[in-house]
Amino acid sequence: MDRSKLLLALEEDHNGNWETAHDIVQTMSSREACWIHAYLHRKEGDIGNAGYWYSRAGKPMSTKLLDEEWNELFDTVSSLDH
Repeated sequence: MDRSKLLLALEEDHNGNWETAHDIVQTMSSREACWIHAYLHRKEGDIGNAGYWYSRAGKPMSTKLLDEEWNELFDTVSSLDH
């Protein structure tokens, strides 16, 4: 798993670069990458696609505020082994 790429994707999203964040995670297959991918599609309003990626991540569809989910993602990815 590439923790630095996952953190970069989150940073890009946080800075308003949704497409760059999406480009990063769409090439990755870890559960965390799938979760970020799901979050990004939920953020853009593509709920069907988000549901697919939440499923790939082994997570239910999030009902949290987007900022809350981003923070949870950041904390989770930050705690991963390098």
